[in-house]
Amino acid sequence: MERPREPVARVHGVTRERFLRDVCPRRKPVVLRGLELGPCITKWTVDYLSQAEGSKEVKIHVSTVPQMDFLSKNFVYRTLPFDVFVRRAAEVKHKEYFLSEDEKYYLRSVGEDARKDIADIRKQFPVLAEDVVIPEYFEKEQFFSSVFRISSAGLQLWTHYDVMDNFLIQVTGKKRVVLYSPRDAPYLYLSGTKSEVLDVDNPDLEKYPLFVKAKRYECFLEAGDVLFIPALWFHNVLSEEFGVAVNVFWKHLPAESYDKSDTYGNKDPTAASRAIQILDRALKTLEELPEEYRDFYARRMVLRIQEKAYRNDCG
Repeated sequence: MERPREPVARVHGVTRERFLRDVCPRRKPVVLRGLELGPCITKWTVDYLSQAEGSKEVKIHVSTVPQMDFLSKNFVYRTLPFDVFVRRAAEVKHKEYFLSEDEKYYLRSVGEDARKDIADIRKQFPVLAEDVVIPEYFEKEQFFSSVFRISSAGLQLWTHYDVMDNFLIQVTGKKRVVLYSPRDAPYLYLSGTKSEVLDVDNPDLEKYPLFVKAKRYECFLEAGDVLFIPALWFHNVLSEEFGVAVNVFWKHLPAESYDKSDTYGNKDPTAASRAIQILDRALKTLEELPEEYRDFYARRMVLRIQEKAYRNDCG
């Protein structure tokens, strides 16, 4: 059975005013083209990157397989000087390696203390930050983080959602991004914020039969493209080439809605976390009843949730 799919819309030269008026309120992914992103688009060659920030150490993901899986942790963390890492990540075969000569590398920048500090390219990579013009289509106080990313060619990251709106700015290289609507969450076999379906192109439908119902949105990003990923939209990213990107996250909900301990932008809003805890307690209470009664009252609870919380529109 062919899974439904739809290309992500692409628009050119969107101003801040038009983004806020026409794009953001629709709550759908959009590829923005023709934005002014600064000299990084042409300047960030492998040679320039490797010398710009020198030999400071960075913590990276290393995997022997192209599809990284955060749930099974099929990768290891290693540390390399930044200049050495960049050159290795740009190679297909490695003379020096940790696990295998064709291992894949992935850098996701973090704060000074990843448990307490957010990623901010201006702090972690100040020289490179001077080359980037971040589209500020949000108020300064809404800014949450700017994440610097480098991926080996062929690397594919697990499907997940974030709780904040963000721009994926593709600086160099090409990426394919597959997205799924928040409404298709029932078909994605979630474990926390991540989907258990690792291979979205050839899924195991015996293990994940409902996945065929998830509507696939897809786009291909080239240098200079910016993908708007609304909060709660699931995304799976495949780097078709060695590439560099910057993610910018911002708080589109009131600041107090977010978990103050969240440094990655992927902890559920505090009200959602409380609601899930309450639901877990309710389900625990149902266990006091015989199976027939549990089934009946669980179905009533589902109906009540649908009546009270589901959106009525079908967009």
